[in-house]
Amino acid sequence: MNLHKLRNLIGNYLFVIPALVLFFTFSLYPFFKVFQLSVTDWDGISPTMHYVGFENFVDLFTDNPVFWLSMKNAGYVTFLALTAQNLLALLLALLCDREIKGGNVYRVIFYMPPVLSGIVVGLIWNWIYDGNYGLLNHFLEFIGLQEFTRAWLSDSKTALTAVSVIHMWKGFGWGFIIFLAGLQSIPRELYEAARVDGASSWVVFKNITAPLMIPVFMLVSILTILGTMQIFDIIISTTGGGPGYHTEVPITRILSTMIGSSKFGYASVMGVVFGLILLAISMIQIHVSRMMRQV
Repeated sequence: MNLHKLRNLIGNYLFVIPALVLFFTFSLYPFFKVFQLSVTDWDGISPTMHYVGFENFVDLFTDNPVFWLSMKNAGYVTFLALTAQNLLALLLALLCDREIKGGNVYRVIFYMPPVLSGIVVGLIWNWIYDGNYGLLNHFLEFIGLQEFTRAWLSDSKTALTAVSVIHMWKGFGWGFIIFLAGLQSIPRELYEAARVDGASSWVVFKNITAPLMIPVFMLVSILTILGTMQIFDIIISTTGGGPGYHTEVPITRILSTMIGSSKFGYASVMGVVFGLILLAISMIQIHVSRMMRQV
């Protein structure tokens, strides 16, 4: 290896080292630290940690229905986000991709919800959903549907869906921006050729837009799943996980176990299992994305 190649190689590694240091410091080391805590029954205060082996893991998988209910709740919110939220984001991106009057204004408006604080959004929607003076109930009464009024966030039948709507309203802007960027990267010559051939809008979308947008669809899906499964601030600012455990999600369950019950070791087990589940989901999505690109 000559001196020039060696210098380039060293230079490349120097650029990578800062990212590796950050990764090991803030991602890899904390994960191993959490795993170390997961095999103890540490209460977060005592100077010593009592080793219990895999007892916490066994208990989590055999005698902790609330944690798995929280996973189910997070899965429900994620399903709605993957379908309704991303469909809305795609439709709005398709509309703004066209040369419509005031397109830049619409882009700003659609991107406003994601930049708002989750706590602020939760407080606003608390007022909208309020059972006594909420805007939603007043609207239902105004149009003659008063039989559908209720305390949306306190009713176990509607609380989780109501929280999901808040999350979708706040999150669709991210997908909108990514979809719009993907649409604008498609060469316009392809659309012009399709119009010359007399192709309809649906044929153009099916044969040009959708195939070229597959990587974007997969990226948005991965970000949606990882982001929604870790939903926290909206839950805290609206229901706190209630009523009962009907809106409990993994992050709130982990925190309540850690802070409310002082079971840092057991909470660490939940964190490890939850992290491994998210990692597995990401790996599956990446594998599916590669397969779709090869087809």
